[in-house]
Amino acid sequence: MATSAKAAARPATARTTKKAPAAATKTSAKKEPPKKEASPRVVKSEPFEREVVERLREEVMASLRRKSPHERRLAGVARALAVHSQLSRALLAEAGDTLAQKKAFDRELFLAAVRGLGELGDRRAIALVKAGAEHDESATAALCAASWLSDPSLAAVLNKAATQRSAHIAFTAELARVIRGESPGAHLRGLAPKIKESHRISLCAEVLVPVARIQRVPPGVQYALEVLRDAERHLGRWLVMAEVAVHGGDLKPIQEAREKSNEGPGGARAAWAYVAWALDHGSQPPVARPTTELVARLSDRPSADRDTKFLFRLAQAGVKSTKQLLETFARELTKGEDDDAVRAASYLIRDHHREDLVAPMIEVAKTGKRDELRGLAVAALWDAGRRDPARELAKELIATKAGLFSSAWATLVLLADAGRIHSSHALAHEPAVRWIQAGWLE
Repeated sequence: MATSAKAAARPATARTTKKAPAAATKTSAKKEPPKKEASPRVVKSEPFEREVVERLREEVMASLRRKSPHERRLAGVARALAVHSQLSRALLAEAGDTLAQKKAFDRELFLAAVRGLGELGDRRAIALVKAGAEHDESATAALCAASWLSDPSLAAVLNKAATQRSAHIAFTAELARVIRGESPGAHLRGLAPKIKESHRISLCAEVLVPVARIQRVPPGVQYALEVLRDAERHLGRWLVMAEVAVHGGDLKPIQEAREKSNEGPGGARAAWAYVAWALDHGSQPPVARPTTELVARLSDRPSADRDTKFLFRLAQAGVKSTKQLLETFARELTKGEDDDAVRAASYLIRDHHREDLVAPMIEVAKTGKRDELRGLAVAALWDAGRRDPARELAKELIATKAGLFSSAWATLVLLADAGRIHSSHALAHEPAVRWIQAGWLE
């Protein structure tokens, strides 16, 4: 590359000038080679980053030798750091390769590796996708990861998987083909009615939740997703399916949600109004205050999880009507046990000037009863705009070799402080919270 650049910089001689047209003609006659996955741009690692990733590496390698009961959480940490750290990305690639050689495709570290590297467009994911697609335990994760990869060698793998008997695996493969521009989506529509309810639930969590992070997808997805939505009774999963369809240019889910927001009982109308808001980012949020029941209904997780993701989605968008529910959660802050209390306090500090919550947040960061909660409190302080105390607390966590989970959050804070994470990017927000705090690897 350097030699070519130097040659281009030299003044052209009469000889080179004379041959240039012939060379240009020859070049233009050649067919353009297929694009390859780009190698990650080399970024100099920070000392704290090397220290924490090395600690993570020791834990991961130990789990590869003998599976740790905390492997899911380790995989979540590795995936969260890999978004911003090439060292963690390399660790994921190494773990994925090791498990592929052992044919241990059901391991959480393999699933995190193929998903994490795939979503980052890392070429090291290609071999993992090819290996994982052949095994039922990892087929869904591997085929889903192919949606972010443009390597042409994956076309045969996806085409083969799209003809499987298992409708949900075939659906995942065909969805990836549509997103990659290899299929118009007709086969996808034919597969949708064949998917059983249990498989539809797992398909939403394992495929559509990550695919919803792609902001633009081809319109060929909309008809199949309409079939799935018509069969779906869970409002949170309906919302995920609708989001992917809207990213494909389908405005029908927005219209449907608005119509349903004017029908039925009051609670149902309020929930559908929030669905319409979530699908149409330019619309005004509903005036109805969100409740714990409404928030749980709008989560893509099973209702039994009582997941609060949608509340913090509203809070991140600055919706003022969340204040009362945020204050309800923040009352538990002083106990130093609850993730939702920490996250709620962060938004109350940021948007509602609750300075009285800063000191309790700092106390949780220092003496919280759970390792990962201490680090989350530091990241939440950073998001709340209290950068100086967050920076010092993060440095303290690294220096004292705090637990791995809190150190991971501290690393994200210090990477943001070093300019490696954009200032507008919330650290203590999905999906990082899910990966680190809960070990949900979707």
